[in-house]
Amino acid sequence: MSQDVISLTLESREATGKAVKQLRKAGIVPAVIHDHGKPSVHVQGNTIAMLKAYRLAGKHHPVALTAAGKKYTAMIKVAEFEPRKHALTHIVFNAVSATQQVEAEVPIHPQYAEGNESSPAERNSLLVIANIDVVSVKALASNLPDVLYYDAEKLIEVGDHVTIADLIVPADVEIDADATQTIATVYEPSAIAAANDAAGGDAEAEDAQSVDSEHESSAEEGTQAAEQRPGGKKEFEDTEQGHNPEKK
Repeated sequence: MSQDVISLTLESREATGKAVKQLRKAGIVPAVIHDHGKPSVHVQGNTIAMLKAYRLAGKHHPVALTAAGKKYTAMIKVAEFEPRKHALTHIVFNAVSATQQVEAEVPIHPQYAEGNESSPAERNSLLVIANIDVVSVKALASNLPDVLYYDAEKLIEVGDHVTIADLIVPADVEIDADATQTIATVYEPSAIAAANDAAGGDAEAEDAQSVDSEHESSAEEGTQAAEQRPGGKKEFEDTEQGHNPEKK
């Protein structure tokens, strides 16, 4: 897991509602910090700095915030983007304590043998198709891994697959997912091609399992309204479940 500190300094924000459009035009991103039942803190920051922090932290790495004269350790709960230009428009931070277990989605990556950049299956011209690329975990914020790996050397022949149970997980991290869920599977390329032909180009990876191959051998908008609600467990749960009782 990474021990790198991602720091971000924010300013207090007076503008809310439609007034935040002027902030964005000026290169400023509005944000809010929810903090354990205390009133939400409206803040803002430079677009470039905010985007850099989001790219580094994602939703699985704590951010050291300095805002409104206070310091917070926070997780990015929601990052909103304007869909056409993919410009960052709003961030929701959840403050966490050093003793609080948090839930986050951590990326999943294959781990190859030293000197290799692909699995044995891919080196033999087979396809490895990923079913999922993130997994939900629980840990103290300081213990959250930046990425979880699985041993890709296990993927050799058609039908070989890895599951959540194959992830290499630190002792202080809990996986919040079904251990039998498939992460990636090996397929014969011609089976995928045949499945695509049969589905008119819209085949899913699992469709290839039903196609015989002659070569077969033995893978948000709406959060700004939440600024008007006090922070805390109830607000956190509402955000988690997608409830949004107010309109922007």
